[in-house]
Amino acid sequence: MMNGRRKSDRPVVAMKPANKVGAAANNAEVSMAEQAERRGLAEGKTPRQNTNRALDRANVQSALGRIRQAAVKDKQARFTSLMHHIYDLSMLREAYYGLKRDAAPGVDGETWRQYGENLESNLADLSARLRRGAYRAKPVRRVFITKDDGRQRPLGVTALEDKIVQRATVEVLNGIYEIDFRGFSYGYRPGKSQHHALDALTLGLEKKVDWVLDGDVSAFFDGLDHEWLIKFLEHRIADQRVLRLIRKWLNAGVLQEGQWRCSEEGTPQGGSASPLLANIYLHYVFDLWVQHWRKTKAKGDMIVVRWADDFVVGFQHQSDAARFHRELAERFAKFQLKLHPEKTRVIEFGRYAAERRKRRGQGKPETFNFLGFTHICGKKRSNGMFTVWRRTMSKRKRAKLKAVKMELRKRMHQPVAEVGKWLRSVVEGHNRYYGVPSNLPSLGSFRYHVGRYWYRTLRRRSQKTRLTWERQLRLFDRWLPWPKLHHSYPSRHLGVIT
Repeated sequence: MMNGRRKSDRPVVAMKPANKVGAAANNAEVSMAEQAERRGLAEGKTPRQNTNRALDRANVQSALGRIRQAAVKDKQARFTSLMHHIYDLSMLREAYYGLKRDAAPGVDGETWRQYGENLESNLADLSARLRRGAYRAKPVRRVFITKDDGRQRPLGVTALEDKIVQRATVEVLNGIYEIDFRGFSYGYRPGKSQHHALDALTLGLEKKVDWVLDGDVSAFFDGLDHEWLIKFLEHRIADQRVLRLIRKWLNAGVLQEGQWRCSEEGTPQGGSASPLLANIYLHYVFDLWVQHWRKTKAKGDMIVVRWADDFVVGFQHQSDAARFHRELAERFAKFQLKLHPEKTRVIEFGRYAAERRKRRGQGKPETFNFLGFTHICGKKRSNGMFTVWRRTMSKRKRAKLKAVKMELRKRMHQPVAEVGKWLRSVVEGHNRYYGVPSNLPSLGSFRYHVGRYWYRTLRRRSQKTRLTWERQLRLFDRWLPWPKLHHSYPSRHLGVIT
């Protein structure tokens, strides 16, 4: 029996027969006690949003799985039909929920929460514009952040709809290019992190490596050539609608201080598509060329680890390092790239570097920086064997401490507990990234200086009451985490590729 019109139906429950029949069945009280109890109506509305997202994930993963299978089956195939995956509502919805909630708005001023107030209608309109080719990319808002060396790094803040479309496109293209990318490329790839690259480099340096090329591409994201990028994309992408979509982002321009400027080269850092496009560009310019060079020209062992435009190449022979450095500069010049003159250098580094330099009277081996760590030739305390020490870069630590000091001045008159919680998150986050073996002294130094800055700030809150150092030590123990290793030493059995 159904309820009335526009009323919720009760759940249908099978009713068991009465245990007592016959004469006892005439007793209404007994009959009611023996029957199964019917369930009532559900309270409130069912959470349809979670159900929709679960279905979206299943649909998206199924589509991406088919793309991945086709890419594995034929690594030379060119994909002619990809656009319908990008403007699919499930893909766009997943891309929206994958964005950062509190990210800065682009030139349109629209935030994630504002767009989500009418999410389904907004996504339907966006999908329709993508389907008929009426989608137009908005200019990127240019902002600058200060680097460790004092220079300004330009970042691009993309409009929200552009972020959604870029993220959806990246998800589709990742199904193809994750099959093509080489194992020694770690930057901005699913399932890979900075510590995967650092572990691979550490294990690689413990092999037959005596010379290291520490490389960096000068202004890579600003100098990336659009025409070469499109040619590289055409090796795998034959869907002209996808290529036109990428051209729209590249040619959208930059809005800085209210002035629009055309961008004929480069891809702004900060967009969802920029890391993937950078990896595709360097895959053809650097990765494939390095792999061929290692097989045909290297006389000894050679390792490679790349994170975006930062890379480290290790050599067994100095002649290989010098030749590679020279030919790499020529290779980059062909594709409108240039090695950074100050950050790119060849140094003697490895298990025999200290001994050889000592015989020549040249002192300790040089060090190099990679992903925030200074790599140093060292020895294990247990057996005296060669190992690589990793310490926090001095510039990174000083810059972070300077930022903490300035923020403490702004929070001077906030409650001690509130400031303590913030400092705990700062120190804990620092420990989680830099907590690697051989780096405990640097972690302890960072914690000490953070506490010292906090102590000086608290003493300035009042001229009458002075905070004693004993009380401050109790605050340290309560709010500032002690140094802790969050990453174990990379095992030789670790599946890393160099």
